[in-house]
Amino acid sequence: MSTDWLIKNAELVNEGRRFHADLRVKNGRIDAIAGDLNARPGEQVVDASGLWLFPGMIDDQVHFREPGLTQKADIAHESRACAAGGITSYMEMPNTKPPALDRETLEAKYARAAEVSAVNYAFYMGASNDNLEAIRRLDPLAAPGIKVFMGASTGNMLVDNPDVLNGIFRDAPTPIITHCEDTPMIDVNLAKAHEKYGDAIPPREHPLIRSREACIKSTRLAIELAKRHNSRLHVLHISTADELALFEPGPVKGKRITAETCVHFLHFDDRDYERLGFLIKCNPAIKTAADREAIIKALAEGRLDVLATDHAPHLLEEKGQLYDKAPGGLPLVQFALQAALQRVFEGQLTLERVVEAVTHAPATLFDVKERGFLREGYAADLVLVDPNKPHTVRREEVLSKCAWSPFEGYTFNSSIAATFVNGQRVWDGQNVDQGVRGQRLAFAR
Repeated sequence: MSTDWLIKNAELVNEGRRFHADLRVKNGRIDAIAGDLNARPGEQVVDASGLWLFPGMIDDQVHFREPGLTQKADIAHESRACAAGGITSYMEMPNTKPPALDRETLEAKYARAAEVSAVNYAFYMGASNDNLEAIRRLDPLAAPGIKVFMGASTGNMLVDNPDVLNGIFRDAPTPIITHCEDTPMIDVNLAKAHEKYGDAIPPREHPLIRSREACIKSTRLAIELAKRHNSRLHVLHISTADELALFEPGPVKGKRITAETCVHFLHFDDRDYERLGFLIKCNPAIKTAADREAIIKALAEGRLDVLATDHAPHLLEEKGQLYDKAPGGLPLVQFALQAALQRVFEGQLTLERVVEAVTHAPATLFDVKERGFLREGYAADLVLVDPNKPHTVRREEVLSKCAWSPFEGYTFNSSIAATFVNGQRVWDGQNVDQGVRGQRLAFAR
């Protein structure tokens, strides 16, 4: 399988610059970036005239459901959806069955990914009220971070013991990654909604049940703990304008406290519940148009550092249930980069800033070794985007195992022309190469 390519005439987007150049890939690495490179024997040449070339997206938050929930999703299907969407590396969450609360379960997930993942992979260690010692013993090279659910979660993964939380923030050997929602506040709101609507709670109530106040309270607690212990904290999926003032603008490098938002918070708002119902039910909830605009602005100024997906597939029949049973989460990876780029076409974000948020920032934040940048010697994880080829999403093209997308019927301005993982072309604009396998992410810590 070829890992030697010459990509000609592309517009490269990298480290705040846009420039035209050729890029040579040799033995899976970026060998040269220069003007007017000549093809060598054995190289495959790609004419990328009119295309954007940048590092593949590094998605720092996905749920691939394996092991234990593979009727919804699995590593094989979701990683191929990543490839079709220009995502070349992912970091997967620990709330599987069993949850990844110890090193043995964590390594079993790595072993499975080595067999079936079409793109590069890493897996978070989870936190619970009962595994503080396992967290303390974790090799910092074994996982991108420790995931702490400081809000409602499935299984044994809600950390609500103050002493345990304090211990995690004091002793964690890696960055701490938090889901911040206050469960007691959510429970009170849910009880009020049941009093008003019975079991037939409408979708529009979701952002009122999983309220902005619940997000703010929990995020403040995480930041307070991080400042107390000088922890390295990364707060996931910011969904409210109110939380933004808690974070500092500017480059990610050197920050001790960082934040991420997700593509659906840039694309949808509470007006979409009428049309899409529980298909866009997720936790934390999609909120108002004013929140969406504030989040986009905060991403533009670097107050929000990373843009990810929180890809969390569920079956359509599950989404068709009443409020209490309809699960939270959306399948997003296949169209996430195109959704992010819509903000460029609409003039809300620069292309350079989107590339920073989806590639450079997660690579820097998690100390990912030799990925996330167009640099000679780095792994050739690349995406070619056609900014002049609109793409209307159809259900029959969805590669995630759940086989639906909240973007169905929407026309993006751009298309993913090709995706390369370690120099292998895994997506050619039409099909995924079933023979490509990604690599385990390494961390330079």
